[in-house]
Amino acid sequence: PDVSFAWIFNEYPSFVQEDSRRFVSQETGHLYIAKVEPSDVGNYSCVVTTRATKSPVLGSPTPLVLRTDGVMGEYEPKIEVQFPETLAAAKGSTVKLECFALGK
Repeated sequence: PDVSFAWIFNEYPSFVQEDSRRFVSQETGHLYIAKVEPSDVGNYSCVVTTRATKSPVLGSPTPLVLRTDGVMGEYEPKIEVQFPETLAAAKGSTVKLECFALGK
């Protein structure tokens, strides 16, 4: 891809590693964290790199704060799906479709 996304946790070079709870969308650049835990609390900064410049650009830090009051705020339950109507793929190639369920 022409653009790639990564996230730094607290400070460089501590990059967020994708696992069963963490996912970085290479389509949107969004960072998704499932089942937030106290160890996830901190500052997150997006890093965008383009193939043309190969120079990473660092966004400003965004704090993640763990709420204990159970209030979801603007994050009411919803499902986000943005699949194309058709998707051409070569036989044997890997296709990744992103679908997210958000909420409490």
